[in-house]
Amino acid sequence: MDNKPDTTTAARGEGPPEDFVVVIDARGAVMAWSAGAGRLLGYESEEVIGRPAAYLLAAKLPIALRRHLAARDPWTSDVALRKRDGDRVQLQLRGTPLADAGGGTHWVVTPAAMTYPAGPTDAGTAELWDLTLAQLPLPVAVYDHEARFVACNQVMSRAMGLAQEEMRGLTLWEIYPVPPLDEIDRLQRQVVRTGEMIFREEQPFRASGEVRDHAWSVYLSPLKDRAGAVLGLSAVVIDITEQYWARRRLAVLNEASTRIGRTLDVTRTTEELAEVAVTGFADFVTVDLLESVVQGHEPQPIPPDTPVRCRRIAQRSVLSGCPESVVRAGEVDVYPPGSPPAQALISGQGAYYGAGDPQLRQWSTASPVRAESVRRFRIHSVMMVPLRARGVTLGVMHLLRHRTADPFGEDDLVLAEEIAARAAVSIDNARRYTRERRTALTLQRSLLPERLPRAQAVDLAYRYLPAGSGDEIGGDWFDVIALSGGRVALVVGDVVGHGVHASATMGRLRTAVRTLADADFTPDELLTRLDDLVIRLDREEGPDTRGQTEGASGEVGATCLYAVYDPVAGLCDMARAGHPPPVLVTPDGTVQVLEVPAGPPLGLGGLPFEAARIEVGEGSLLALYTDGLIAPGRDIDVGLELLTEALRRPAAGLEEACDEVMRKVQPDPPTDDIVLLLARTRGLGADQVCTWQVPVDPAAVARARRMASEQLAAWGLAELEFPTELIVSELVTNAIRYGNAPIELRLIHSDVLICEVSDGSSTAPHLRRARVFDEGGRGLLLVAQVAERWGSRHTAVGKTIWAEQPLSQ
Repeated sequence: MDNKPDTTTAARGEGPPEDFVVVIDARGAVMAWSAGAGRLLGYESEEVIGRPAAYLLAAKLPIALRRHLAARDPWTSDVALRKRDGDRVQLQLRGTPLADAGGGTHWVVTPAAMTYPAGPTDAGTAELWDLTLAQLPLPVAVYDHEARFVACNQVMSRAMGLAQEEMRGLTLWEIYPVPPLDEIDRLQRQVVRTGEMIFREEQPFRASGEVRDHAWSVYLSPLKDRAGAVLGLSAVVIDITEQYWARRRLAVLNEASTRIGRTLDVTRTTEELAEVAVTGFADFVTVDLLESVVQGHEPQPIPPDTPVRCRRIAQRSVLSGCPESVVRAGEVDVYPPGSPPAQALISGQGAYYGAGDPQLRQWSTASPVRAESVRRFRIHSVMMVPLRARGVTLGVMHLLRHRTADPFGEDDLVLAEEIAARAAVSIDNARRYTRERRTALTLQRSLLPERLPRAQAVDLAYRYLPAGSGDEIGGDWFDVIALSGGRVALVVGDVVGHGVHASATMGRLRTAVRTLADADFTPDELLTRLDDLVIRLDREEGPDTRGQTEGASGEVGATCLYAVYDPVAGLCDMARAGHPPPVLVTPDGTVQVLEVPAGPPLGLGGLPFEAARIEVGEGSLLALYTDGLIAPGRDIDVGLELLTEALRRPAAGLEEACDEVMRKVQPDPPTDDIVLLLARTRGLGADQVCTWQVPVDPAAVARARRMASEQLAAWGLAELEFPTELIVSELVTNAIRYGNAPIELRLIHSDVLICEVSDGSSTAPHLRRARVFDEGGRGLLLVAQVAERWGSRHTAVGKTIWAEQPLSQ
């Protein structure tokens, strides 16, 4: 058996102090803690407020007491409590329930001898009772049946800043006519009228006797006689400022988690950070980022003795227009070494300063504009919080107070650092995304033509629009390729998928199309060879390689439309591989979607492509585009109808026509890359083309030279007579010697002078190195020397050798 002496308070005959009061909220947490409770149990108020009341228990509550708690009935019971030093103390306590606005129950716990409303039964007890109410650490006031002031304790008198004699007989609104006391006065009248208790929580406001704002819980309880008649009411006020700000901080953190970082945009993310901070706990907030971060580079460590350049990205104020700001958004500010923002950036640690802090004063007074802002708006508290993500400092957030009376404290710094840390990760993600996207767009644009070539056959205009900032770049491309004979090739394509992988594939396909076009393949043959290339690329990469490539998705595949316009014949040969059909606008304004055989997308293999030949008169308009213009989010027929309607409208020029199409047809917002290429055809008239049939006779060479020379004189190109005679002589001689009939000589006068010799043989010519004593083998070498470029192409009956010479400017 345990023979240790009983050291509990009850055993020693000690009772609780007269000012022992504890208030417990509906969740079981301590809301108020009197000085008497602290003296008895040894806890300071900050050690217990907000913690569960069960933490103070030294033993389980009696079963009867637990029943009263569950029923929300008043109770009186012995309770074993644990002191701070570990000793037990057993007290007889009384619990009085107070209903709150949310339907929960708060409990006012006092010693049983001081229970309200039991009241005293003799003179000595009555005196103690009066002293207890007078010295209760909670503001308490009593009002009569007309809600007029009767009496209050010392704490209430101090809070109101008035003596009891000054308030007696007045209503609360007459005592202090300032909101929200008008609403409390109305509720007090309601309590004496209905006899029902009212609980209300008030936002922070400053009572007349206080020097700072407080948040209060107000309990208005009716005072009744034994018959139940309402004689008046009591008002018990509990200071919940700390709990209010704790809840407010949690709300700010929750708001920050939902509002900050909703986009991959650096500027918008910083604006969201500033908005949350101003809404939560600051009067003016600025967000500055290092200049390197704004430019998308990786930030480097900052030397401690070096001025720091930052750019103001966002700022918000409780005042309209941010009049406190001394640096406008978008401008650069330089922080000198040792200044508060520079220290935050270099150390990576936040700090708060009062108006009298020497460091803050030195930094502020160094700039007359900043010093004037501090004086004018009475800025009294400043906090600097660095924006750090992944161990790297990106910028700094300034938080200032001038309308909020309380200065920043440690709790505010912890909250600001938590918000800044969350925002910094989003800012860094946005920065990284912006950098990667800029790199990808640079790659994509580098693979597209920097400028459209000058072509005699067509006038050109285009629009290239990458998808919006929320999407990855795609593989859309276009090209315009000058071919022999004054012809021009128009190409539009789209690689399946998005990202850098799609752009890289697009670049490879564009290069392949240019190579195949130089070989002068027909459109259907070119697409067939391009299809083989896509299949080969897919096999080379394989699923494992694609899975490891960032931005790769699915198999390699693409669509393409390839068209060749001949201005001499007025014909356009075209073929498409799974691509949307082109649209033709004739000179009379008729708009039609051309019925070009669709063909399979590139990469399927085994299926043929068919070419179509369309008569295109001079002044016609061809529109080539990718499906991003007409298809995303709607039926392709709807998009085509919008496109034809936009092209039907007369426009002053091709650029205006492009604008009209984008305005009428472009999805909003665009969800895929968009390419639009417009080409207005121009013809070459009979006066620009001369054709002669040449007999298979060596003597015909001289006649061919003479006819070419005469035609050049007619065109005013006498300066090209010698090189042209040389070219005609060599090409006609080769055709007669090595080719078959029919032989044809053609001169074309466009932006260049073109000489063509066709024959019935399909054997392609080639340059070779002639030996010293060889009689032949030098003809094409001479042609290559005098012509700007030359080549050959296959025709339906044989081949054509051509050479181009630039015209003098």
